[in-house]
Amino acid sequence: MAKEVNYTLPKNTSWSARWPQWIGFVTAIWSLLYGLLGLYWMLGGNGFPFGPGDPNGAQESVLEGLRVETGAPVIAVLGLIGVLLALIMSFRWGGKVVRIPLLTIAILLAAALLIIIPDRRVLMAVAYAPIFLIGAPFHWPPVSFSKAIPWPVINQAILMVGGALWAATAVTYNRSIRGACTHCGRLSTQSEEISKQKALYWGKWAVAFAAMIPIVYAATRWIWALGIPLGISEQMLREGQASGMWLAGASLASVSIVGSILTLGLVQRWGEIFPRWMIGLAGKRVPPRLAIIPATIVALVVTSAGLEYVRIVATRASFIESWTTMGPELLWPFWGVALGAATLAYAYRRRERCKYCS
Repeated sequence: MAKEVNYTLPKNTSWSARWPQWIGFVTAIWSLLYGLLGLYWMLGGNGFPFGPGDPNGAQESVLEGLRVETGAPVIAVLGLIGVLLALIMSFRWGGKVVRIPLLTIAILLAAALLIIIPDRRVLMAVAYAPIFLIGAPFHWPPVSFSKAIPWPVINQAILMVGGALWAATAVTYNRSIRGACTHCGRLSTQSEEISKQKALYWGKWAVAFAAMIPIVYAATRWIWALGIPLGISEQMLREGQASGMWLAGASLASVSIVGSILTLGLVQRWGEIFPRWMIGLAGKRVPPRLAIIPATIVALVVTSAGLEYVRIVATRASFIESWTTMGPELLWPFWGVALGAATLAYAYRRRERCKYCS
């Protein structure tokens, strides 16, 4: 018979360990600040990052048609509403009637800010970052990182931070109203060995999908870089060679292959214990967050980028004529979901006995 959770928080608990207590207030502060940004834009301030304020957002952003006259007031109002909702969830105000609506709104806000509003440019920024770092001594790529990541893209990253805060607020609020430990989510003590075995089983399937999909994408980009016009015209191939687009695509494909290999670590021993060839770390335990945090970020940006490609393809009749240009990207939402599931399974397998509940 399951033993009920005895949730306690020692007095000497660090500030960071108390995150379930203050995450809702941080979410309220973020909502307030972004709402004030909306008010600033509404009063004529510069830098509105949507619609005409995002010159490269045509056919990229889901909010490409948003104008400051309508968008700024909506942002200001939503920011104020967000503050109120976050405070209500933080103080656990209201009875059972408001719990489900509050949780639903928080989840919808998190989904919109994390995967609906951001577009593929966030993924490009994340993927090209190591390329810029490696190529910096050689002055390649021939474009500055600041130009590659303009303000509208930075704004999308800020929105994703807000989405993460709303997701964390929703998780802690749900755990609290269920009477579970707000740190680990457990309602009662269970057989950790059984749950870890189940997580390993479905985690392997998720890792297999998450590792294979980027290989499909990388194959098409390397084929073009090698001068083979797979699914594209000879003219398009020559134009890409002249502009260096295929070389850049091959570089991005190489990053995705590295990510595919690292994904395997979510079910391999070297994903839990540093291998022998890693001098200074060999044999030491891999901190779970070292894998969970980057894998979660990639899962989110890949899903968001994939949904944009779905929107683009849905509005183009010429997709069949050049299926290799966007076909692999249509698999990205599945890649993101699979990587998210694999990361969740890894987190379940690596979690230890909770310090804050029995």
